[in-house]
Amino acid sequence: MPATPPSDYRLSPALNARLTGLLLVTLALLLFGLTALVATFELTPDLLVVTAVLGLVGVFSLGYWLNRRAWVVRLDEDGYRVRLIRGAGVTSAAWTEVEDASTGTPRGIPCVVLRLQDGRTTTIPAAALAADREEFVRDLQAHLQRGQGLRPI
Repeated sequence: MPATPPSDYRLSPALNARLTGLLLVTLALLLFGLTALVATFELTPDLLVVTAVLGLVGVFSLGYWLNRRAWVVRLDEDGYRVRLIRGAGVTSAAWTEVEDASTGTPRGIPCVVLRLQDGRTTTIPAAALAADREEFVRDLQAHLQRGQGLRPI
């Protein structure tokens, strides 16, 4: 069988916006504290400007990386890898280790659950991906079938 290219699924725009907003709030708090230090110890205000510029460059660079470069789920011919999702469970496994894949709604959140042969699981929230849930499930099933040596009928 010809090798299939890996499938990368990126972070959803909503989560990207939340993370970027959190970084902006953190930068604002840092600048607030630094402003207090500059005023208290009569330091040069240039320190504030340099920190603000470097912080904004960092926030926008990380926002760009999250939006354009970072992947959350990667499916390739050997297995899968999950990152940037807290509480996903097992973050990588070979397709031969996967016993079954199903959809579910733990705690009311639509997820794809991969159950491994040793009883461990990987839970991928559909809302975390910048992709259609059904399309992701179809792609996941195709990779799983190929990875386990099954051929389509």
